[in-house]
This record gives sequence, C-alpha cells and structure tokens, in this order.
Amino acid sequence: MNKLFLFFCLLISNFIFAQKPLPSINIFDINGNVFNTDSIKNENKPIIISFWATWCKPCLQELNAISDLYDEWEEMTGVKLYAISIDDQRTSATVSSFVKGKNWPFIILKDPNHDLKRLLGVNNIPHNFILDKNRDIVWIHTGYSIGSEEEIIEKVKQLLQNDF
Repeated sequence: MNKLFLFFCLLISNFIFAQKPLPSINIFDINGNVFNTDSIKNENKPIIISFWATWCKPCLQELNAISDLYDEWEEMTGVKLYAISIDDQRTSATVSSFVKGKNWPFIILKDPNHDLKRLLGVNNIPHNFILDKNRDIVWIHTGYSIGSEEEIIEKVKQLLQNDF
C-alpha cells in the first residue's frame, strides 16, 4: 500500500511540474559569480538540468556516463546540460577543484543555499529536468541506474520530434 501511495505521489509531482517554466533565481557559476537562471538558454533547443553533489555516488556515475556521451548527444540533438551542485556552504568551495579533475564538458553551476532546489521540489539526487525550447519543464527523472542516461537522451529525441 505504501509503495502504491509513493508511486502516485511521484506521478502527481511529475504532472505538477510538467510544463512549468524554470524559475528565475540567482545561483552561482563554478567560480562563485552570481548566475541568474534566466541565463540558462540553448537557442530553441532542449536543455537538461541535473542536480548533483560531490558526495552523491549515483550522481557521479550518471554525470560520468553522460560525459562519455555528451559530444554525441550535442551533435545529434543540440541539447545542452547544466549540472547544478547542491553541495552546501561547507562543501561548495570544493566543487571547482572536484570538477576540474573530472573534465566534464557541460556547464557546472552551484546552488549552495538550495534556493533553486527548493523551488523545483528536488528532494533526492540525482534529479534531472528536461526543458523545451520555451524553457518549460517537460520531463522529470530522479535516481540513477546503469543505462538511465539512455532514457534521458530518448526523452530529448522525443521532445525534438514532438515539440520543435
């Protein structure tokens, strides 16, 4: 019964956020400069927003898997990924050096005060959103298992076929 209730809660949360625009709020770039989410753009192409943290092993597995495929994804769909760290104030300073060691090809941002995380209802990570050309949230996915990255790119392809 509890699993069924949880399933319906997750299903309803997807409907609540689907087709909502990305909120405008200040977070930070990798260098600690203020970055407004209105700057998250991709010239009328899909955008993936991925919430992660340096201490989250599934997040790192997912971002490493996406990193290996990212150039292909970009070429095939034009998608752009913004990886937003939710490391708090204590660990946020380590994000820059951590990311340099990873050499990830996507844009890294930081939400150390969890303002955007709260506005979007992110409770678990990794947590991904796909935005359409209007910057509306059209798909949400939480968690990672091997191969989940393929589901993400398939949703991007579907979006391109149906919306763009």
